[in-house]
Amino acid sequence: MLLEGRSVLVTGASRGIGRAVALACARAGADVALNHWRDAEAVAAVADEIAALGRRAIVAEGDVADEASAPAFVAAAVEAFGKVDVLVSNAGICPFHGFLDMPADLMRRTTEVNYFGTFYMAQAAANRMKAQGAGGAIVAMSSISALVGGGSQTHYTPTKAAIHSLMQSCAIALGPSGIRCNSILVGTVETDINKDDLSDPGKRAAMTARVPLGRLGRPDDIAEVAVFLASDMARYMTGSAVLVDGGAYVNLQ
Repeated sequence: MLLEGRSVLVTGASRGIGRAVALACARAGADVALNHWRDAEAVAAVADEIAALGRRAIVAEGDVADEASAPAFVAAAVEAFGKVDVLVSNAGICPFHGFLDMPADLMRRTTEVNYFGTFYMAQAAANRMKAQGAGGAIVAMSSISALVGGGSQTHYTPTKAAIHSLMQSCAIALGPSGIRCNSILVGTVETDINKDDLSDPGKRAAMTARVPLGRLGRPDDIAEVAVFLASDMARYMTGSAVLVDGGAYVNLQ
């Protein structure tokens, strides 16, 4: 019960990694606030699963790209649970597209959701944590794409590098308040984001072949690391970027 009695906020909590993180935090003893955007049925199912584990869950709809959604989400969690101990900033999009004809609105939307969404949520959560005076933890989902390029991800990879850098800077800014800030550099994980891409048997085989552990990631592989970083087991970790990719990055070197 690494997170027993704690209040955890998870963005993009209706599916994939966000869902897995929310459930892992509940299994670790936390009450969980679930953010989603236009995915009410799926997030309601996650809330029901958390309730079945004996923990409390609230649901808040909001587009993380809208700066007003962050303080509203934090306020909803405080109203329900009385405090904010942990933020897991997970919400993100990755609409694959070629570089030469990249629409400006697609590039802008990806940046607003992935980077600005993380910034807004981290800022709102940190302000509440500082006011509480008991420290806290922020975990942001970056990606192996922060370290390597992607020909159809020229709008996406820079946002993940920015999230990695943001957590390093927040670690410095928030350390005096006892707030730890770390990122997870996620490898290829099977989620709704890439299911179409991975439906190509040849591409799936090629992506699997570059992973020394011999398989693609699963959401739970990431969720357990998020719980660790949120817990006191990682009490002396801040500004860290934890690579969780089955060894793919070292195999690319």
